[in-house]
Amino acid sequence: MKLVSWNVNGLRACLQKGFMDYFKAIDADIFCIQETKLQENQKDIEGLDLNGYYAFWNFAEKKGYSGTAVFTKYKPLSVSYGIGTPHHDKEGRVITLEYKKFFLVNAYTPNSQRGLTRLNYRMEWEEDFRSYLLKLDSVKPVILCGDLNVAHQEIDIKNPAANRRNAGFTDEEREKMTILLNSGFIDTFRYFYPDKKDAYTWWSYMHNAREKNIGWRVDYFIVSERLKDYLIDSQIHSEVMGSDHCPVVLIVKEDLIK
Repeated sequence: MKLVSWNVNGLRACLQKGFMDYFKAIDADIFCIQETKLQENQKDIEGLDLNGYYAFWNFAEKKGYSGTAVFTKYKPLSVSYGIGTPHHDKEGRVITLEYKKFFLVNAYTPNSQRGLTRLNYRMEWEEDFRSYLLKLDSVKPVILCGDLNVAHQEIDIKNPAANRRNAGFTDEEREKMTILLNSGFIDTFRYFYPDKKDAYTWWSYMHNAREKNIGWRVDYFIVSERLKDYLIDSQIHSEVMGSDHCPVVLIVKEDLIK
């Protein structure tokens, strides 16, 4: 079974840059996107062909901002939006699909912003989101994917020293990721490739960063430890353009969905 996660940085824009070519070629069983930047009345976009997929959308109240979606070949048992906390849930950041053997959580974590103006809010989000994941995990295992807006370790960023107090690489944000993983979860990419360098999922549009591979790994598939035996591979498709992020892919044994 193949799962894909991609921050498309505006679905309408990404559709003009080859989204459907990748979508059709990868033929994912479940395809999650973040930063759709759509309102509910805009989801029927010309050129978006979801034939064969169930589609679930979560929209931010603010226009042209945030938003998540899941396209899946497998009808879920249930779907929920947000994490049950009203002041977090107005930005369309989380969709949860329940299947027989697992929960799938598609998330777009808030950015701490330039000058760390939103770091305090981000810390509150991290606590509440981890509590949400642990509550799900107490029922059945979790597959979490999305743009989590943090490069966890120095190996996950090109210039760690220069970015030490920048949003996405603060000690506080990195520590929250450590706490999450220590709560019974696996960063699947590092599970397979613990020492792989220069593996990034986001590059600034400035200074030819992508061409130089000056990037950050901020997009993840994280799973409950007890799903370990289902894991086959975790991939970064850095060759795929269309956004300032690239898709990440998780391949698991087919019987997880059966």
